[in-house]
Amino acid sequence: MERSEERLQTATEKLEEASKAADESERNRKVLENLNNASEERTDVLEKQLTEAKLIAEEADKKYDEAARKLAITEVDLERAEARLEAAEAKVYELEEQLSVVANNIKTLQVQNDQASQREDSYEETIRDLTQRLKDAENRATEAERTVSKLQKEVDRLEDELLAEKERYKAISDELDQTFAELAGY
Repeated sequence: MERSEERLQTATEKLEEASKAADESERNRKVLENLNNASEERTDVLEKQLTEAKLIAEEADKKYDEAARKLAITEVDLERAEARLEAAEAKVYELEEQLSVVANNIKTLQVQNDQASQREDSYEETIRDLTQRLKDAENRATEAERTVSKLQKEVDRLEDELLAEKERYKAISDELDQTFAELAGY
């Protein structure tokens, strides 16, 4: 009977140990299930964020390409404006030379007698015409300078937008790298 009691006690102790081990295993299983569910949810969230980040990166690439295209167009327009400005400056110089020649002719004509009077009126008309042409050329040169200034502002703005897009793209890339590093850590 003592042996039976000892065996019963030993069996009871083993049963308690087995019950405790089973309880502990059940708790561990639940903890692992919860961790697994949390990991799956986090993975879903990260996959959605990755998809959004890819879309943002594609949009940034499109904006970058558009900004680069606009910048190229602006540079071409700027070169054309500079060429027109150079042509206008050359024309102004030519008109100034013509004006100088006309002024010398007027001085010479003033010394002559009555016959020069009729030609003098003609030359004065020419001077007015040349002066008007000079003013027109100066106005065109001023307009060309304004255009160059506007184009430069546009180039500066596009460069700022390009820089901002590059920084956004870098931030997204850094966030993706960090996300991948976190995923790899799990």
